[in-house]
This record gives sequence, C-alpha cells and structure tokens, in this order.
Amino acid sequence: MNYSEHKVIRAFQLYTRIARDGVLDIEAVQLYKSDDEIRSLLDLYSKEVDCVIILTSEQLFLVPRTKLSPFHVNNDWIKKHYLRTGATNGDIYLLYFSTIILFGSFYDTYQSQEPTRQFIRFDEWIHLIQERVEQLKTNDDEQLKELEKEFSYNWGLIIQKWDDMDDIKETAKKQSGNTISRLSFIDTVKRFLVDQELIQEIGNDEITLTEKAKTIIQRFFMEVEYNKGIFEFIYGFERDEEDASN
Repeated sequence: MNYSEHKVIRAFQLYTRIARDGVLDIEAVQLYKSDDEIRSLLDLYSKEVDCVIILTSEQLFLVPRTKLSPFHVNNDWIKKHYLRTGATNGDIYLLYFSTIILFGSFYDTYQSQEPTRQFIRFDEWIHLIQERVEQLKTNDDEQLKELEKEFSYNWGLIIQKWDDMDDIKETAKKQSGNTISRLSFIDTVKRFLVDQELIQEIGNDEITLTEKAKTIIQRFFMEVEYNKGIFEFIYGFERDEEDASN
C-alpha cells in the first residue's frame, strides 16, 4: 500500500504518543477505526516492536506481544517496583498465578467471551486462589514436575510460597506492605494490575476488570495458542467433577 506523506507523519505522531504513554484517547480510536491507512501504519509500527494495538471503545493501548518487545515488563522490573526485598522467581510465579485466577473468576469457562460478573472482593479472590492451590496439591511431586515442564510454571513453588504466607492475620482490616500475608501479597498484585490499567478499584474491597483487560483476555487469554492450555489445566478439574456428577 502506498501512503501519503501526511498519513505517514500523522500515524507516526500517534505512534510516538502511544509508545511514550502506552495509551491514546477516543480521538485516536475514532481515527484508527475510520482511516484504513492510519490503522495499517499504526499496526505496522507496533509490529516492528513486537507489540499489538488493543482497541476499546474509548482508548487505544500498545501491548507487548512477546517478551522480546522492548516494551515488555520483565521479572526484575516487577520485583524492583512491587515486590519486597529478597523476592524470588517464586513470588513472580505466584503473582502470575494470582492474576490468572482473578481473570478466570470473571468468566464462567476459560472459553467465555464476556465476563459473567461485575466485580470480585479481595477475600473471595484469596479464597479462589486457596481453592486452586488445594487442587494443585492433589498431584504428587512427580506429576507436578511433569506439569512444570508442560506449562513452564513452577507449580510446586507456587504451592510453597502460598502456604508459607501467614493466613492468621487475614482478619486484620489493614496490613503493612512488609507483612508477609496472603492479604498483603494480594494487595501487591492489585497495585501492579491497577498500574497496568487491567483492574480498577470500586470501593468496599471490590475490584473490576477494565475494558483493556477484557480485550486482552478475549484476544489472548482465551486462545490456547497464547495461554498454552493453562486455563484448561487450572479449571479442568471442575469439568471433570461436573461430568462425574452427570
């Protein structure tokens, strides 16, 4: 496709803004939807940095497609900005696991296209993680090691990290960031996801998904090509139980 100089410059102006801020406003959304050349150029620029443009009704987001993208947030950056001193890859695994459980809680199956609930409370989020950890424990050590190879997730370390956290303090209304408890850890995960504009606090210890998160979940989390079957593995036992009861 041949592009006019004006369109190339306009598209590059938009790209530089979204590369700097990670997001563009509704004016850019309208232009992206109505102008094929601008859309094509923005997609092309994004592809060159291994990213994709995520479109919601009011915003455009630049999202890394793989960890090779210069915009990818790596584990060391997450440790430095969100986790306590001395945090290990086990904390990172648990952060990702907690995020998957949170996203999954909004959908009735891992193949759903639309959320089936509006919000979730922190205590329910913790309960759901505990439920999945207990399910992981039904596998013996050898099975977990095989599953680690299959999914590139250290399930044993996730179990250990979660079990090592103090759940006695969970009834406290407020906990410091230094308290190693499940509630304080979930608060850390929440801060990370809020900063990434994937969830939003709505009060009363409740959070909801943003439009950005819904789009990413539909486009990537629900596709086996990207999630590598992790959703099916984590939630598979529910279907097995349902099948057994029929």
